[in-house]
Amino acid sequence: MTNDPFLLYGTRAVEAEPVRLSAGPLSADLVNGNLRTIRHDGIEVLRAIAYIVRDRDWGTYEPTLTDLLVEQADDSFSVSYSAGCEGPNGSRLDFRATIEGHADGRLVFDVSAFSETDFETNRCGFCILHPIAGLAGSPVKIEHSDGSAVHTELPLLIDPWQPFKDMRAITHQVRPGVSAECRMEGDVFEMEDQRNWSDASYKTYVRPLALPWPYMLPAGQTNRQTITLHITGGSKMAGAATAAEPVCIELGEAGAKLPDIGVVIYPEDVEAALGKLPLLSKLGPQQLLLHYDPTRGHGLEALHAHAGLAAAFPAETTLECVVACAGDLDVELSGVAEMVRKAGLRLDAIAVSPSVDRQSTPPGSTWPACPPLEDVYAAARRAFPGIRLGGGMFSYFTELNRKRVPAGALDFVSHCTCPIVHAADDLSVMQSLEALPFITQSARAIYGAKPYRIGPSTIAMRQNPYGGATKDNFDGQRIAMANRDPRHAGLFAAAWTIGYAARVASTGLEMLTLSSFTGSFGLLAAAGEPAQEGTPRPMFHAIQGLAALAGHTHIAMRSTDENRVAVLAGRSPTGAITTWLANFTPHNVAVDASSVLAEAAGPVSVWDAAGEHTLEPGAGSRHITMPAYAIARMG
Repeated sequence: MTNDPFLLYGTRAVEAEPVRLSAGPLSADLVNGNLRTIRHDGIEVLRAIAYIVRDRDWGTYEPTLTDLLVEQADDSFSVSYSAGCEGPNGSRLDFRATIEGHADGRLVFDVSAFSETDFETNRCGFCILHPIAGLAGSPVKIEHSDGSAVHTELPLLIDPWQPFKDMRAITHQVRPGVSAECRMEGDVFEMEDQRNWSDASYKTYVRPLALPWPYMLPAGQTNRQTITLHITGGSKMAGAATAAEPVCIELGEAGAKLPDIGVVIYPEDVEAALGKLPLLSKLGPQQLLLHYDPTRGHGLEALHAHAGLAAAFPAETTLECVVACAGDLDVELSGVAEMVRKAGLRLDAIAVSPSVDRQSTPPGSTWPACPPLEDVYAAARRAFPGIRLGGGMFSYFTELNRKRVPAGALDFVSHCTCPIVHAADDLSVMQSLEALPFITQSARAIYGAKPYRIGPSTIAMRQNPYGGATKDNFDGQRIAMANRDPRHAGLFAAAWTIGYAARVASTGLEMLTLSSFTGSFGLLAAAGEPAQEGTPRPMFHAIQGLAALAGHTHIAMRSTDENRVAVLAGRSPTGAITTWLANFTPHNVAVDASSVLAEAAGPVSVWDAAGEHTLEPGAGSRHITMPAYAIARMG
């Protein structure tokens, strides 16, 4: 099998290997000067402690580390380094960091930052990430800066705002008899529920969002912050399963119908799509989500293009229509309807959202002017009678959670997600799938049984609600808030796609859209990729498989290690069960799929870095091996 990282990640840029730090039962991974996956006796205590510097668009600086020194002993470890960030107009921020860990459960991360000039930033300081699996809804103790304390709970449903403010420390239970206190010094901290953005964490961060941003770090002043983690109590016990153990897949109960699969179509990509109609037919999506945005110059020509594709491909159509709200709503929307008629565009539904709602309104900010959504939806009904009307947010669940739409006026609600809003490393992107069940559960708590759609949700960010623009990524790097992500072209995206569908399968979604067909968010190879230009990327096979499952009855399946292998299964009207597996890791994983193989007819199809091949399990065979980021279909 090839070891070419391009086949896995769409780029030959390789992430730095983490340095494992350990002191007795305490361990952590050192990655680019920050700590990830902080464990005690193998159980994750914190997801990360990171010193973060963000620019005015909430982009994250990638500091250059120098003088890195790592020392380890049996009962302790220490790290020290210097780092710097280059800001606009020649400004620069330098900082010095030290990390110390001890076998008694103490961990201290200290940073002093200094700039010789004023340095502009939206945030400069520590972010502490608490995991969500097993912690959501659990008791915590919050200590405030005045020394007062309150016993409360981490939110189970996703909190649209900050659940805790003015924090000095937070304590939670790691396991029965073991607790962890995380103490923050040097500034005012608060917590936000990062599940809003599909991050798999609660984030405690420096500087309240109610304060102005961007702000200046004054020239010549040292800013020092310290995070102290102290784990106490308990005795050593068995931790998490090791990577050497097989993942077991177990059959479950029947549930909701699996959703239609859509692909988003942008006007500029229609010509390429028309040139690949046989592949679009082979893909088999049930829905075309046709993007239309008059604020970006779309008009009759764009609708003509969409009409040509809708006439050539027999799928349901939804117009994703941005509403400029620049004047009379009836005039604007009836004008769009008239152009749809002139273009001959066949529509089954329209989804509308004011353009201004694509920009986030963070805590403490002034909400921008926008007509009442009731008026927007009423004007859309008048302009497009007789077809289904959808609304919600063309941005993320965050915005839908903070500005809750009058769903009674709609036939369906929708929102998108993006896994690289805050971090773009491989682990964070895959971990974001953990947040999806919390998102769908929270959406259902707000909107009940209202028909519900998700997407377009892609690894790359198609529009930035939190700044002036998305980040360009011409060099194929892993960049937060980037408008292109190289992993979309690799096997990584195929595994992420199956994992995404598996995590939302029990929700009863009406439609799920995880890609476009052509273009930068598309399923066909571009020039410079290993595959021939215009041929299917690995993600094509994942989307094709999901489309084939649309309308099937979801069969709840259990993976004994969802951090390594996801599983999705559906039963057809004839009773046949099809099961998809996805390996979330860059390593081979053994899977005990005996219960699934007993139900499957025929061979197992696997897509990995070597391409597509089949396995013929012999009599009594129980295990299959899933290579790095491989996907597999049984049945």
